[in-house]
Amino acid sequence: MAFLSVACGGKQQDYRKAEDALDAGREFINSKLQGDFSKATFYILPNEKNTGILQEMERSYRKMNREGRQQWRTASINIQEVKDLNDSITVIYFQNSSDKLADTIYVVKQKGDWLVDIGKKE
Repeated sequence: MAFLSVACGGKQQDYRKAEDALDAGREFINSKLQGDFSKATFYILPNEKNTGILQEMERSYRKMNREGRQQWRTASINIQEVKDLNDSITVIYFQNSSDKLADTIYVVKQKGDWLVDIGKKE
């Protein structure tokens, strides 16, 4: 009977919580590269600034031609450095193999969950 209620319960998101800051950062970056902005949203700190930035990232992604999107989807993440500022804030320095531009994200632990704060910059 439990199976039936789960099967008929409708569509469920199968995103898993990040285990640590690096996990949250990797999941966010990879989701963005894959064009999966619903999943990327799951890994961001929910606030107006982050939502606006992510929406702009999605608009830019959608404006890319097919080849550009394919390059992003096949890109790998190159982590340069992971720096714990304290027990609840970590900075990840990275680039992707497609555009090779240096980038930084902050990952914060809030209410036990690791989330990316894309609105925070150094």
